[in-house]
Amino acid sequence: MGNEIQLISDGDGLAVIGDPTAVERFLVSEGLPSTDLGLPRLGSVLSAGAAAAQTGSEIAAHSGRWVQLTKESAQTVHKFGLMPTKTPGVSHAMVGDPGSIQKWLQISKGPGAIAGNPALLAGAAGIMAQLAMQQSMKEITDYLATIDEKVDDVLRAQKDAVLARMIGVGFVIEESMTIREARGRVDEVTWSKVQGAPATIAETQAYALRQLDALAEKLERKTTIGDLAKAAKEAETKGQEWLVVLARCFQLQDAIAVLELDRVLDASPGELDGHRLGLRTARQNRLELISRCTERLLARMDAAAGRANAKVLLNPMDSPAVVKSSNHVSIAIVEFHGRLGIEGDRQSSEARRWTDAAMEVRDKALETGAEGVGTAKRLGDETLGRAKWATGKLSGLLAERALRQRGDDKEGRVEDTRG
Repeated sequence: MGNEIQLISDGDGLAVIGDPTAVERFLVSEGLPSTDLGLPRLGSVLSAGAAAAQTGSEIAAHSGRWVQLTKESAQTVHKFGLMPTKTPGVSHAMVGDPGSIQKWLQISKGPGAIAGNPALLAGAAGIMAQLAMQQSMKEITDYLATIDEKVDDVLRAQKDAVLARMIGVGFVIEESMTIREARGRVDEVTWSKVQGAPATIAETQAYALRQLDALAEKLERKTTIGDLAKAAKEAETKGQEWLVVLARCFQLQDAIAVLELDRVLDASPGELDGHRLGLRTARQNRLELISRCTERLLARMDAAAGRANAKVLLNPMDSPAVVKSSNHVSIAIVEFHGRLGIEGDRQSSEARRWTDAAMEVRDKALETGAEGVGTAKRLGDETLGRAKWATGKLSGLLAERALRQRGDDKEGRVEDTRG
């Protein structure tokens, strides 16, 4: 291959394969951070024979680096025009001079061309999928580290047996990942330790989603602002805990997928590509399920904030508290979505200050006069009408009290004069 390098993309990452110097030049020229691809692991997908031996020696002599696809690196892939391959979702290209973009070709044959060996290309795509999931696991680890309370404390504070089982499974999975790193593969003994883990994790995930749904339903049922404030505060505190549980479940599910791909690569390399695609679909389904549940909670919190803002004048303490809790939940879910790769955009609600609401009532009263206020009360919504009535009544009582006080003062002065 000389100075030629190959690019492989699966939509989540970009693999750069070739002579170590050429690969380094390419990555530096494009400003792309990368991690080791782990090319030697592809040896298990090669068939016996002279051609396989030649391909294996070529791979061993070359470097492979993996680049996570961000907006910037995705532009690099688009700029270089990778071509689709027979492996679903995977594209490939080769360049002769990494220092300049002159001629990119789809390579379909030759011992050094990964695209010319379907098994080798499937193996590379499988390893790339593992690296993408490991990067996601790291993102979740960073997310969990930002939670004020320690994750272990949050999880262990739960009394539910289902969470206790999930915590135990997490220990076993972490141990298996450690053995994998040490040995470079997942043998039958290691895999036997975690075979039952997916069912336990799925049970815990379903339980956490039900708890979030319960918080959302409780918000919807509350009728008074005081009760709504209590329910919103509960959603703020409990919601964060269940997000932690969901994040941990997702992290462990990615770890299981990494171990699965290693096991298939080791035991049945011919089935690797189909297994990779199946895991990809299952992962996307989990993301959509989590997204729907958390979006429902966001919608309920938004509705609660809207109801609280509408009654801020009559509830100057509880209404802002509802909006504050809503904003905290929104921020927590947006951060959670970002770490899991769920796309979305969110803006915090803004609580109306009680004084702003009172000034609004005063200004409208001055503009319309007494008759106008009555008309506005009939045409306005019930909340604003009650607010104006309460303000008018309060003003009347204060005025009446002031008149009485003036009358008493005058009467007192007259008595003093007579005396």
